[in-house]
Amino acid sequence: MTIKIGIIGAGRIGRLHANTLTTRVPSAKLLAIADIFADAAKSAAADYGIPDYCADPAELLNSDDIDAIVICSSTDTHTRFIIEAARAGKQVFCEKPIAFDLAEIDAALAAVAEQGVQLQIGFNRRFDSNHSRLKRAIVDGEIGEAHTLTIISRDPSPPPLDYIKVSGGLMMDMMIHDFDMCRFLLGEVEEVYAIGDVKVDPAIGEAGDIDTAKVMLRFENGVIGTIENSRQAVYGYDQRVEVFGSKGAATTGNWHPNAVTISDARSVRRDLPLHFFIERYMDSYVAEMIAFVEAITTGGAVPVVGKDGRAPVLMAMAGMSSMRENRPVKLSEVETG
Repeated sequence: MTIKIGIIGAGRIGRLHANTLTTRVPSAKLLAIADIFADAAKSAAADYGIPDYCADPAELLNSDDIDAIVICSSTDTHTRFIIEAARAGKQVFCEKPIAFDLAEIDAALAAVAEQGVQLQIGFNRRFDSNHSRLKRAIVDGEIGEAHTLTIISRDPSPPPLDYIKVSGGLMMDMMIHDFDMCRFLLGEVEEVYAIGDVKVDPAIGEAGDIDTAKVMLRFENGVIGTIENSRQAVYGYDQRVEVFGSKGAATTGNWHPNAVTISDARSVRRDLPLHFFIERYMDSYVAEMIAFVEAITTGGAVPVVGKDGRAPVLMAMAGMSSMRENRPVKLSEVETG
């Protein structure tokens, strides 16, 4: 069985998924790509051999030939396209975050449930082989009872200011992956305490955001967690996770372009880590799309459902409230408004 797919959004992530669907997922057939900037859609179609392109996403949503929609457009359009796709009977894959507003998210999830379609959220890091191994170490009890979780996530350089202004902020845009990783590894979080500042670029602060943050979390199961984010690590993409427990620790570090260590009279050294997320997480992007298509073709459940997209947004909102109010914030406070 072949699943016929359309992509909405021909930016960087849309092109990444287009490449994956046309080269790495045999049971998928990418029929069309849409973008409000027609030239972007045209370019992606030419680059990846996509039969059709358009500037109006409605053409994909209303097409009887398309079974599933992959949403890679700007965040402020996600819920609208999820709802429209669901009402058109399409299966849906949507990049994170679903939205910046819980009411909007709930409306989208309600539409998905009412129409009986599936929605997978694009938290690709769950599909990384290292993170999967960490999860197995926890579940199988290899490190005993988990006590603490530490996540370090630093980008090699900040995104453009125009992006910063519409991103929803560091916690909603960047740290949201780490919030999801917390839940994936250790379950639900009940309380967040966050501090943040502008350490990289004053223009980011002038745009109303931060570029450096530290967050402490208390999980419902008692585990204590910390997340550290920075918009700039001059040495490359810094991605590390450690879970420490009563019988040991499970740790994953940075990926490098090779495993060579150079030793001489001056130093012992190696090449810098992989530079950014596409290089570091390419295999996980492929794995998540394979999982989505497989679930649709077999009638199974997608592995990252709507509630998995909602919970990290709630955590980000709690973190932002914590920074404003300089106190720990329970997720239940944000939930109830």
